[in-house]
Amino acid sequence: MRILAIHAEKFSFEVKQKAIDKAEEVPNEKRKYSTENVLVVFTTVEDGDDKNIEALTENAANEIAEIVNKVKASEVIVYPYAHLSKNLASPNVAISVLKELERKLKEKGLKVFRTPFGWYKAFEIKCLGHPLSELSREIKPEKPAKEVKEKHEYAILTPDGKLYSPEEYVFEDENFKILVEKEALKKELPGGKPKIPEYCAKFAIEWEPYSDHGHMRFGPEGALIMDLLAEYSWQVVRSLGIPVFYIKGTNMFNLKIDAVMEHAKLFGSRLYSLKVDNNQLILRFAACHQQFAMLKDWIISYKNLPFGMFEVADSYRLEQPGEITLCFRLRKFVMPDLHIITKDLEEAKKITFLVQEKIFEEIRKIGREYYAIYNTTKSFLKEHWDYVLELVKREGKPVLLVFYPEGKYYWVINVEYIIIDHLKRPREIGTFQIDIGNAKRFNITYRDEKGEIRYPTIIHTAIIGSLERYLYAIFDTAAKMSEEGKKPRLPTWLSPVQVRVIPVSKEFLNKAIEIAKKIEESQIRVDVDDRDETLGRKIREAEKSWIPYVVVVGKKEVESNILTVRIRGEEKENIKELTLEELVKIIKDETKGYPWKPLTMPMLLSQRPIYKRE
Repeated sequence: MRILAIHAEKFSFEVKQKAIDKAEEVPNEKRKYSTENVLVVFTTVEDGDDKNIEALTENAANEIAEIVNKVKASEVIVYPYAHLSKNLASPNVAISVLKELERKLKEKGLKVFRTPFGWYKAFEIKCLGHPLSELSREIKPEKPAKEVKEKHEYAILTPDGKLYSPEEYVFEDENFKILVEKEALKKELPGGKPKIPEYCAKFAIEWEPYSDHGHMRFGPEGALIMDLLAEYSWQVVRSLGIPVFYIKGTNMFNLKIDAVMEHAKLFGSRLYSLKVDNNQLILRFAACHQQFAMLKDWIISYKNLPFGMFEVADSYRLEQPGEITLCFRLRKFVMPDLHIITKDLEEAKKITFLVQEKIFEEIRKIGREYYAIYNTTKSFLKEHWDYVLELVKREGKPVLLVFYPEGKYYWVINVEYIIIDHLKRPREIGTFQIDIGNAKRFNITYRDEKGEIRYPTIIHTAIIGSLERYLYAIFDTAAKMSEEGKKPRLPTWLSPVQVRVIPVSKEFLNKAIEIAKKIEESQIRVDVDDRDETLGRKIREAEKSWIPYVVVVGKKEVESNILTVRIRGEEKENIKELTLEELVKIIKDETKGYPWKPLTMPMLLSQRPIYKRE
């Protein structure tokens, strides 16, 4: 099948006369039609397309739905069009394929109109003319490879060492109940309208419509937030107390390399791949490939162990379109990936206690708690019962055990740390794994005390999770604040603008700029609303932008050198009178221990273009 998709401002057609004897019967209501903001899909069904109509139409519907999502069309027109190929299917096959395509598009919730097959039709179309308004695709009937859903057994392990089936367990914690019901009992959750997209829009964080679906873009505020999170993730791993090496590398790896191929097989259809110069390349799932490819070239002694290798790694996972969620489930994301190289399994187990403690410490800094899923095998649980139970005791609450097939994965235990979000949905953020397979696969070795070559055991961890998921947790915490009647906000260290200075009138603009520059000298991000707007509107817009500290400068402030400061917090109105030094001290105390970066926009609001926020 071949399609030509035109995003049109206007489209209309009218049936004229039969083009073939086997033309489709046309009811009166389908003889003409007109619409606006429509994706017109000119479609040619080719010989052989009937070999797997189910797969062909599913693939075509996915492609069309993805284009609709990118261009924001209101409707789809499926228009039979024999001029895209010389290798045409029979009329009966073509009609069957087109009807099935129409059905599948409607199943995806799209508004669809299919024009009749086998007729000459007059049509008018006004193409919108943007970069995505004209797209051609060749659709193959092959069914894409799908990951086989494994069947797992589940159990609940409590800190007192008791095992329960999920069905028999008596829940005391509602959040843990939500996790178990979703993961083990496969119950549908109520859901609702999420607040996260609205919050992302405040900081210019959104989907990139010119890319593959599932890729995000970050405006000046969002870019600053991501840079701060990247720097913070490096700060967190350094605080573990073990030597850590920061590296950088590529995101593409060649499947001709046996180690790369073996590792890639574990991720199946979620791999991005591309062909370059007769080489089949994959985009990395996380930082593993690059760090392991580098580690194999290092000469490592037992005296060097344990140590960590760290990279803030762009990572790629071909998630299904229906699963993609802004800031949470993405096709391209940034993983602050730490691998800790240890002598053996016993040393790795000890280090994971340190990692676990740090994971909990970080989520508690934003006022949240984790619930855990322990993915493992029955043999590992039996042989290392004391270790697993000690992990659970340190959790201080029950965990959900998920049992995997023996010997299939490179890890022996894979712990996922989950928050329950404002819509009562489990959301994985932090994680760690103990890896006993990849050192041998990538030929990573060290020399032990006797000079013998050994394969180390490797801990994988993202202590704060991917940068986007950690930000999701931050925004979700703000959503919970809102539900509790509090003003949602970002932590001050992460707020793109920490202080906004607002002059009462133009008369006080120079003084406002002077105050802002003094604040900036203390490494505090500050801007000045110098626009020709009313004071009330400027204050309201600062509130909508979640500015933590808003300083109003007028005659009183100039004469007294005392600033009127609006502080965003739990109270509806929290206004204080502070000296400049007092304000700076409050902010510096609040952001102590966190990274700082300068403002990513001009200080004066009048110098910034207006960009649309969804």
